[in-house]
Amino acid sequence: MPRDEFSLINEYFTHRSAKRGDVAMGIGDDGAVVRPMPEHDLVIVTDTLVEGVHFDMTTPPRAIGHKSVAVNLSDLAAMGAQPCWISLALTLPRMDEDWLQEFSGGLDEICSYYDCQLIGGDTTKGPLTITITAHGQLPSGSAIPRSGAKAGDWIYVSGSLGDAGLGLQVTQNKVSTTGRHLQQVIERLHYPTPRVALGQSLRGVASSCIDISDGLLADLRHLMTEAGTQAQLELEKLPLSLALTETLQVDDALALALTAGDDYELCFTLPEEHRGRMETLTTHLKTRPVCIGRVANGESGDIQLRYNGEDWLLAEGYSSFNHFPQNEASK
Repeated sequence: MPRDEFSLINEYFTHRSAKRGDVAMGIGDDGAVVRPMPEHDLVIVTDTLVEGVHFDMTTPPRAIGHKSVAVNLSDLAAMGAQPCWISLALTLPRMDEDWLQEFSGGLDEICSYYDCQLIGGDTTKGPLTITITAHGQLPSGSAIPRSGAKAGDWIYVSGSLGDAGLGLQVTQNKVSTTGRHLQQVIERLHYPTPRVALGQSLRGVASSCIDISDGLLADLRHLMTEAGTQAQLELEKLPLSLALTETLQVDDALALALTAGDDYELCFTLPEEHRGRMETLTTHLKTRPVCIGRVANGESGDIQLRYNGEDWLLAEGYSSFNHFPQNEASK
């Protein structure tokens, strides 16, 4: 007997989703009903993954399921929120049960790990597209903004940069790396780790925060533009993995760390008086944040790059990700 949309949803999503006590009604009703905690604010984020833009047909469906949730949880982490619920809008070119089995498995694993329940969504036919809306909560008034950086604040990142970009270059046969590094960079590309615990630790401590999805330069520029300040980076302090530095020359490694997307690390600014508190709050984390520069007065959104005390210029051919580059937007 042919499978319909509702039986597939029931098999692959309804019974596999993690269960939370604050979900009164979930999958199966016209709308979900949840019970937020008293004196808490809701944080709502949405991200879309499109085949041919964010992944290709060779990407494992389990990785797509994982990443579609992870990129949203990373946005929640940047706000300092605790993940709670997600909804899924899934557009499929055809009903492929093997694909759905793997995709839903990846989605379920990350939801279970972060205690985040799938509460509803929609399924349609068309080009493969995954849109997830994630809901989180945090104590009222404690959300970390993008706009709070001040001159004198220190700039931090939560972990190594450029690995996902290197993984993408490997999958596109633009570069090759040794076997011991290959799995690491592919894992960073396909299975990013949202820095949820760090984000919650930064509430009341960080003056601004953003997750690195389009590349450090592009995303840090958002923080500086919102605050009307500039950033001064010391590139020798960038956290770079051995996979990156043993595969690429120094300038190329730095350029990839600055411009490659999909790292999903956090970039945040921190007042001088909160540095000790941040160190204390993050001692339990496996990966410790690294200071890479400082906020200064100057042209809004400007980023000054220095390496070992000397000015450093980004080589031609490197740029951060942009869905609508100027040469396409004008067509």
